[in-house]
Amino acid sequence: MYKGPNNPLCSEPAKAIVVDAAGQPLSPCSPDKARRMLSEGRARLLCESPLTIQLPWTAHLRSKTVPAPAATGQGKRLLLHVCCGPCSTYSIRRLREQGFELSGFWYNPNIHPFEEHERRRECVRHYAEDVQLPMLWWEEYEMADFMHAVAGHEAFGERCGVCYRLRLERTAQVAQQQGFHAFTTTLLISPYQRQPLIRSLGESLASQYGVEFYFENLRKGWSERSLLAHQHGLYQQRYCGCSYSEREASLKRAASAEDERCT
Repeated sequence: MYKGPNNPLCSEPAKAIVVDAAGQPLSPCSPDKARRMLSEGRARLLCESPLTIQLPWTAHLRSKTVPAPAATGQGKRLLLHVCCGPCSTYSIRRLREQGFELSGFWYNPNIHPFEEHERRRECVRHYAEDVQLPMLWWEEYEMADFMHAVAGHEAFGERCGVCYRLRLERTAQVAQQQGFHAFTTTLLISPYQRQPLIRSLGESLASQYGVEFYFENLRKGWSERSLLAHQHGLYQQRYCGCSYSEREASLKRAASAEDERCT
């Protein structure tokens, strides 16, 4: 997905996602096996990043009777920071299932260049309209603020913490000003993001602004996110967002292409 030197965001996942003809998640397999099944016509490609394939048959999975959990968000207004269209798909559905009165919030000053920022914003706008999600939009493009904040902290991991804080703090501020009970972020769905750090920052900001940070491990919906993004034809970006990740992804793709030519 987002690839660069020493960057776990960019390395191909250890396992490929596998779903049946009805979209039910099955046991994952190695990327090599997935590629082999694709080349032999035994599966079709749904998504390159993360690698997701679909088998031509439907599995009959044994259902388990599980008591429905109580809706934890009943009666609460939740402001959801949205990083991109694909990551919002499962996140929106899941949080609505939890009973939250949900609104989305767009604030991503890290995304470079401006054309990419606008393309991702438009993707979110269209999907929000499709699922009737009210949106709050931060109208300014504050790339300069992001670059100033990460100056001297450009290394992968270090810059990510700065980036998380910028976006979460703005979300907490808006949540407080608009009378929301809690805030959260779609960043919690991605296995490529540093979830413990996001949670720690969110809870710290919750104390600072007097608005609850709602944490849930949304990664269980990662495969469904990929399917929903494919079904809705959502734009799937090829790097995390900032100019540093853009460069790292470009270098990695070039290295991968060179490796293919040499094999």
